[in-house]
Amino acid sequence: MMHPESACVDGPRAYFLVGPTAVGKSAVAHYLARQDRRDILSTDSMLIYRGMDIGTDKPNERERLEVRYWGLDLATPDQSFSVGDYMEQAARAFQAAAVRPLLAVGGTGLYVKCLTEGLDALPPANAALREQAEQLLLTGGLEALQRALKEKSPDAYAALADPQNPRRLVRAFELAETFAVRTLAWNSQKLPLIIGLEMKRADLYKRIERRIRRMFEGGLMEEARELRAKYPEFSQTALQAIGYAEALACLDGAMNLNEAIERTAVRTRRLAKRQMTWFRHQANVCWIEVNEGMTVEETAGQVRSLWEKYGSTSVLV
Repeated sequence: MMHPESACVDGPRAYFLVGPTAVGKSAVAHYLARQDRRDILSTDSMLIYRGMDIGTDKPNERERLEVRYWGLDLATPDQSFSVGDYMEQAARAFQAAAVRPLLAVGGTGLYVKCLTEGLDALPPANAALREQAEQLLLTGGLEALQRALKEKSPDAYAALADPQNPRRLVRAFELAETFAVRTLAWNSQKLPLIIGLEMKRADLYKRIERRIRRMFEGGLMEEARELRAKYPEFSQTALQAIGYAEALACLDGAMNLNEAIERTAVRTRRLAKRQMTWFRHQANVCWIEVNEGMTVEETAGQVRSLWEKYGSTSVLV
């Protein structure tokens, strides 16, 4: 059994499980949540969108009957949704859970950072650096700003969720110096705050390819078609959600199915790499290496052992 629930009397707590996309953390968390009768809080920024189910590999109806999930279906695909909005929803989840620590599971590092450090962990705006970045973008375009960020902080660039997004590039340039400071601060801690799953790159890429093919075969293109018809501004969200932009391009005849699958695979591999870079530099993670031969139960056993060893993590909501 995990640590006694009385450990929560000093405030909300959670057992964290992170890792790159497709590594298997969701299945492990669901298994443990069922065993311990705990709720799960998603820390995945794409699962907040209602109707985007297949492309985000959202828990299905059966799984959501077995375990109570939080952080899903919080906004329509044409709505904006901030980190502050997420934290408000997370606070409701912890309030409902009372003294029982939730299982917080996902790959969006910013959500994990804000849960463990609070919204104050986000550095304040730096007008001078922002102006410099915007000027670079204006005069040299996206590539010029990308080059400048790589020179300023290769790690900050590698950790970007979407390096093609001008807004995120500008913000990353603004925070590049803070990124290095946070890395040193996290590495100075002795005990892990969170548990993570990792996998050898070749094996992870095979899993990614299988997942993508399963999504396209399972109706991703039809889901994308329906979402675009229902939400005129859906395409803006789709550009960020891997798989949807490719599905729409395929529907519009801009690429064939094989090209859409391959493009989605490339973007997903890049996402997995950025997620690992972020957690290695911006979080204090105790990693468990998993492989294709391990069952969900075996992996869950290792995760449970570390959770029991280190206990749950204090959350600031």
